[in-house]
Amino acid sequence: MLDDAGLQALREAARLSPDNLPLRRHLAGLLLEKGYLAEAETEYRAALMLAPRDVDVTAGLAEAFVRQNAHGSALAALEPFLASPGYPPRLGVIAARALLGEGDMGGAAYRYHEAVSRDPSVGDPDLAARLVVPPLQAPAAPSHGVSAPAASPYGTPAPHSGAPGGGPDGGAVERSGVTFADVAGMEAVKEALRVKLLLPLQQPELFAAFGKRAGGGVLLYGPPGTGKTHLARAAAGELGASFVNVGLADILDMYVGSSERNLRATFELARRSRPCVLFFDEVDALAARRSDMRQAHNRQLVNQFLAELDGVDQSANEGVLVLAATNVPWYIDVAFRRPGRLDQPVFVPPPDAAARAAILRILCRDKPLAEMDFDAVARITEHFVGADLKGVVDRAVEAKLHQSISAGRPIPLTTADLVAAARSTKPTAVREWMSTARNYVMHANESGAWDELMPWIKGNKW
Repeated sequence: MLDDAGLQALREAARLSPDNLPLRRHLAGLLLEKGYLAEAETEYRAALMLAPRDVDVTAGLAEAFVRQNAHGSALAALEPFLASPGYPPRLGVIAARALLGEGDMGGAAYRYHEAVSRDPSVGDPDLAARLVVPPLQAPAAPSHGVSAPAASPYGTPAPHSGAPGGGPDGGAVERSGVTFADVAGMEAVKEALRVKLLLPLQQPELFAAFGKRAGGGVLLYGPPGTGKTHLARAAAGELGASFVNVGLADILDMYVGSSERNLRATFELARRSRPCVLFFDEVDALAARRSDMRQAHNRQLVNQFLAELDGVDQSANEGVLVLAATNVPWYIDVAFRRPGRLDQPVFVPPPDAAARAAILRILCRDKPLAEMDFDAVARITEHFVGADLKGVVDRAVEAKLHQSISAGRPIPLTTADLVAAARSTKPTAVREWMSTARNYVMHANESGAWDELMPWIKGNKW
């Protein structure tokens, strides 16, 4: 809700005169100036529908995205202009901010210095101070900020997103375009990841004074669909580090010994790309309890995994952050919880009402919207996880698209649309998961491994 009477009056005028481009552009600029970023984004989107190639509107929308840490969306908005020679230099400066936010230092430096060389008045001293010396040549495809690989603090070039993966390389090296700002709610989880993984890399001198190395492992566990993979990508984006997402197909092989070689190659890829976040999804398939296995080669894969986590020497995995995710942490071999391995379990809970509202806000931010009451939708989506909420938004959008096609113009999404979609959707897996978790917490927790779950089991009616 706006607390400025003048802005409220302008907004009402824009509502009564929706096709008045100068009015919408003026209103959006004032909202951006006063820090009403989500509202400014909405007005800029409406203006862009009236004038898709308007430079001022595009610049304002991209700036609103950057200030909300939606760097990928900012680059997508700017790309039609950046692909053309002689684009307005101020768009290049905004693109540089977005690229820097994504961790692409080389691309950001190229964009900034190329823009300032054509118009020095658009220079930003604070931004320039954070950039490296610009490359001598333009990147091969500068329209989206792709540049030559930047040297990492460990002296090894960090590979680009889209590096060949799979097979013997055991995964692909990516650059994450999301940060913790793109993760709604889960503040306790994000803080745990900051302290356990990110701060040792961001403040190495302080941690070195206490003998703490940059690296380590964290096990993310919780119900399906709560955003464990999204959190891992955000951790990589927060650092500007490489990201290697390891799937079962990258490791498991029908031939004896091949799975172990693939696992070793995956860790070697992460070590060459450090600082790197190495993420294993559904890790229980690779790290199951050896006592439950009948085949020797399956136990050997677990042994190889443990050996890679330990590293061949004390500093082998320095700068490699191992994140693993599972829905069934109680099936993972207890040896993985030894200090120095995946010894730091972090529970990723179902989102509460405030977090659900924040998730809905993020899911809807790139869509035409009317006045929205996300809190009202959050109140009727108890036990919904992030994946469920995405399904609600997708269902509401599909219904709205049918209306827009009939009307011949985009019709904004409303609170009633989301409420109707939510009432016709049921949460997927939280109740079932909590029932299983309750059995382990109440009857198989002699070691205290699942004490973190106790407040959730006792404090909620599942």
